[in-house]
Amino acid sequence: MNQQRLHAIWYGSQPPGLGLVLLSWLFRLLSWLRRLCYRLGLLRQGKLPVPVVVVGNITAGGTGKTPTVHWLWQRLSEAGLKVGVVSRGTGGRGSLRSVHPQDDPCEVGDEPLLLARRGVAPIMVGRDRLAAARKLCEQQPLDLILSDDGLQHYRLPRQFEILLLDGLRGLGNGRLLPAGPLREPPSRLRQADAVISNSAHVPGVMANLMTLMAGDLRSVAEPERRQKLEDWQGRRVHAVAGIGNPERFFLGLERLGLDVVRHPFDDHHDFVAEDLAFAEPLPVVMTEKDAVKCQAFARPDWYYLPVNASFSAAFAEHLLHELQHLDPAERKKVFL
Repeated sequence: MNQQRLHAIWYGSQPPGLGLVLLSWLFRLLSWLRRLCYRLGLLRQGKLPVPVVVVGNITAGGTGKTPTVHWLWQRLSEAGLKVGVVSRGTGGRGSLRSVHPQDDPCEVGDEPLLLARRGVAPIMVGRDRLAAARKLCEQQPLDLILSDDGLQHYRLPRQFEILLLDGLRGLGNGRLLPAGPLREPPSRLRQADAVISNSAHVPGVMANLMTLMAGDLRSVAEPERRQKLEDWQGRRVHAVAGIGNPERFFLGLERLGLDVVRHPFDDHHDFVAEDLAFAEPLPVVMTEKDAVKCQAFARPDWYYLPVNASFSAAFAEHLLHELQHLDPAERKKVFL
């Protein structure tokens, strides 16, 4: 079943059908059994010498985790902490390795490379986030580790969980995968230390609001070359998005005054030049995550739109205070 039809079921009025419902109940059972194994000690969390903050979600698709990780790394580093980042490196090979700005996205994944090109370091990727975190700690002294995603990666110990929601789509039809978008039941929200909603509040959910602030358009081929958004008011463009919720990107461009021709792709799509060979000769505007995969074959009229997370001053101050006083010995038992 393709992603477009699944989204119509998850976030629209189309019923999932008996087959998807049965698979969803099987998924729920297996998830419950896995958590029970951790509770009984049959499976165990690892140990790390520094606190871990997990930035994740309970829905499939994007919710703004990577901009949040960048904001946290930047603010905590400014406060004097030595902060590392671990990620699965989705879109890459999944092998354990450090990430550097010159790396190939096919090797390390698009989101870790995006962070590295924004100056975030050190970053370690790998399918086993616990192994990645241990490798980081071996390489250099750290005060804290941020995990980009990994909420359900229970082997990774954590002292603090930040759970993000898509404010536009919420929890969808409220069903677990594959009949709905949920990786875990909505009750999981109560176990998180901070719940953040991206762009809009989700009805019935107590959450802090995050907004994504757009910067100048940047050339995909030469990121130092910029264009002011106000100079593009009313301009018709091909909008390209291979992210969890492409419609969010398209609507954002329209709110910024652009005339958008939509080109949605699957999340973490591995772009080739032919994907962007459109008949109508218009400039292309894409997400920053997609740009790191298109730079090698980018044309001069291809641009990306960087976005940065923003929070209320009160919430930002409270969150940063909490994260600076975590104790690695007090591990959070989220599987109870």
